[in-house]
Amino acid sequence: MSKPKTDRQAATTDSRRNFIKTSSMLLAGGAALGTLGIARSAHAFGSDTIRIGLVGCGGRGTGAAVQALNSVAKLQNGDVKLVAMADAFGDRLQASIRGVEGQHKNLMDVPKDRQFVGLDGYKGVMESDIDLVILATPPGFRPLHFEAAVKAGKHVFMEKPVAVDAPGVRRVLAANEEAKSKNLAVAVGLQRHHEKAYIETITRLQDGAIGEILLTRVYWNNPGVWVRKREEKQTELEYQMRNWYYFNWLCGDHICEQHIHNLDVINWLKNGYPVRANGMGGRQVRGNPLADVDAADRGQIFDHHFVEFTYADGSKMYSQCRHIPGAWQSVSEHAHGTAGTCDISGAKIYDTKGELVWQHGRGGRDGHQEEHYDLFAALRRGERPNEGDFGALSTMTSIFGRMATYSGQDISWDEALASETSLANVDDMRSLADKPPVAPDEQGNYPIAVPGVSSPF
Repeated sequence: MSKPKTDRQAATTDSRRNFIKTSSMLLAGGAALGTLGIARSAHAFGSDTIRIGLVGCGGRGTGAAVQALNSVAKLQNGDVKLVAMADAFGDRLQASIRGVEGQHKNLMDVPKDRQFVGLDGYKGVMESDIDLVILATPPGFRPLHFEAAVKAGKHVFMEKPVAVDAPGVRRVLAANEEAKSKNLAVAVGLQRHHEKAYIETITRLQDGAIGEILLTRVYWNNPGVWVRKREEKQTELEYQMRNWYYFNWLCGDHICEQHIHNLDVINWLKNGYPVRANGMGGRQVRGNPLADVDAADRGQIFDHHFVEFTYADGSKMYSQCRHIPGAWQSVSEHAHGTAGTCDISGAKIYDTKGELVWQHGRGGRDGHQEEHYDLFAALRRGERPNEGDFGALSTMTSIFGRMATYSGQDISWDEALASETSLANVDDMRSLADKPPVAPDEQGNYPIAVPGVSSPF
């Protein structure tokens, strides 16, 4: 049984409830079960061609474009065409064109005058005759691009995370309110909400399959990601953008870029967001010349984080993410209740004796593709799903965790979300010759957070 709330806990809960209510942050009805809250539109696309633009032509952007175009064969009720593309780098744009053409050449109509290169290339896509835009640049640019898409009246599919700091999250939430008023569809790349295995598992847990949930555990522990070596004649801004994963103003650290998926699953399960967080983290291997062969390309981010999140009902989420080769690896979510346990990612439920009592079985896991099928099927029917709020608030959960690990402090959700610290002003960036918001010192070291010294806000 949960312990009675203290006065402080009750006050925090009431404050949070009012905040969520007045900000329209929680999805209604079936959203927590993976079926999105939907507003009817006067216009359904029917068999009309849905014209798509792509902003951000890296691997994820190219993959998302292919998955969007795959919906034609699945739905068999009209065309989807890619008609405009933009990227900061011309080579990335051309590689993306080749990648998409390799699978869907007949669904490509992107002539030279609809290929936009540069930091302001997104504007050309927004001004093109498109119905929907895919936003897949490094997440530091997401609030700017999402806001521009909504102002231009475009439906949006945007990759996660949707921001890297609290001001960016608030900017996305504000733009999403405008998207709702314009009846625009907004999808976010938190694809587990579209996987049948996850949907059924979360539904069973919310229906009490393991009793009252007291504790959850989540992991994104893997060896790490790519590094792109510094090249001759590269500007500092180009170097950072090509290595965007290692700079907080672009990525938000891997607790945001990857671990957000696991954190989002527990938010979905709890139908809410944590109210407090404390944690620890650092750079044991990353940047250590004795362990890291790429020590010269170490950027800013930590290589490990641990966070204890507390929800309004007093339950805990223990969160681990790590980028260390050779260490234990796991990408998973788990729940512990009064009547059993659940391997959420494995879609398996166990009783108190550890006996398996339910499992989903095979299939129902291709969320990257299913989220596009669901989006385009809804558009055809005249429905306008909106995932913007929970996408922004799960992003904030990951930022919340980073604030706790970087500072070493115990902090509240309200304090974190109210933070005015902005990691960069990307609106003012015009070219790759501009100075980035962080720079290396004479030894090539970038600014790094120091727990116990760095402010959480």
